[in-house]
Amino acid sequence: MEILWVLIAIVMLGFVVLPFLRRRRGMIEQVAPGHPDAADPANYGFVRQEELDIRMPGPDQDLLDVLDLVQRTQDYRAASQLLAGTEAEGELRWQRVQAFAGAASLELQQRPGGVSESPGGQWLRVWRSEQPKDAGGAAVHAEFLVQQAWRTATPGTDEFRIIMEEARSACSDAALLAPGDPIPYIIELSVARGLAYPRQDFEQLWLKILDRAPAHMGAHLAALHYWCEKWHGSRDQAYDFAEAAAARAPQGSLLAAMPLFAVFEHMPDLNLVRGFYQSEVVTKAIHGALFAVHAARPDDPMLAHVRHLLVFFLVRGERWAEAMNQLIHVDGHVGALPWTLSGDPAAEFAVYRALAVAGYEANGGSPATLPH
Repeated sequence: MEILWVLIAIVMLGFVVLPFLRRRRGMIEQVAPGHPDAADPANYGFVRQEELDIRMPGPDQDLLDVLDLVQRTQDYRAASQLLAGTEAEGELRWQRVQAFAGAASLELQQRPGGVSESPGGQWLRVWRSEQPKDAGGAAVHAEFLVQQAWRTATPGTDEFRIIMEEARSACSDAALLAPGDPIPYIIELSVARGLAYPRQDFEQLWLKILDRAPAHMGAHLAALHYWCEKWHGSRDQAYDFAEAAAARAPQGSLLAAMPLFAVFEHMPDLNLVRGFYQSEVVTKAIHGALFAVHAARPDDPMLAHVRHLLVFFLVRGERWAEAMNQLIHVDGHVGALPWTLSGDPAAEFAVYRALAVAGYEANGGSPATLPH
């Protein structure tokens, strides 16, 4: 009887997997007839896979220079100066806080320390010790604790709760140092999700952010997670939140792309059929994101985030030319959704990029016809 159940399971698995394999093989055959190397991303000036930067979604040379200096010298002062000179209400400061916290967290993971070696990320500890009133250092420390909780512990465990409670306290300390700064409250959105804040408490936290930075895209993306079905809301609540944000988006704001992120967070497990990506809800969300990208400032720090997600949906929907138009703007950096959910973000991005190039050329495109 056990053997019979195993055979049934194998047959059922075949019904699920084989259509996907046929679909994927069919797509590759359709878009890349002839020699498998006929479509070469290098012909478009795209960066080699091994050279793709997985640390951030787009270029920020000032941040890269400071990160390199801090990690090389273990001296925090350049990081403190960079954050002090970055607009508090803007997206760029939030991204830089995340980057510094992530660098310290990754250092600690790689070098936990021991008898003869100091732990990684020691520069952040020194920063907090020597400059306890530095609002930038306080924010980085709070975000560091949040990242440590998600990176090293399992939600729902005592260990996770203890780290998140410490992060919540650190958020309060950071908020006291900079009363008008939305970032401590944005960081707390992740704490709220991890500790399952009651809805009333979450909404009070959200109002504090809206008072300080009502069009902050990074804050909206962080809040969206709370309303998602897999956390403390539902598909309808997440969609309502995203669509309300898009409806009140000021001119030039990327908030019009929020519904696409809501769709991404609620994709069905088996979403391999092209029809899903050409459905009305997905098409509408894509068009909203394309509109947002077209209207946004070229230097908007969140622009690359939206472009990366568009590449994913446009390739899945076999809209090759539009995917290529996004790729030429973001190629080189892959530190964004959906690639960061993969164990190898560069490889995942490279697969989609190759499919876009192959599909583009199979439909008459070439490097000469691609606008830059």
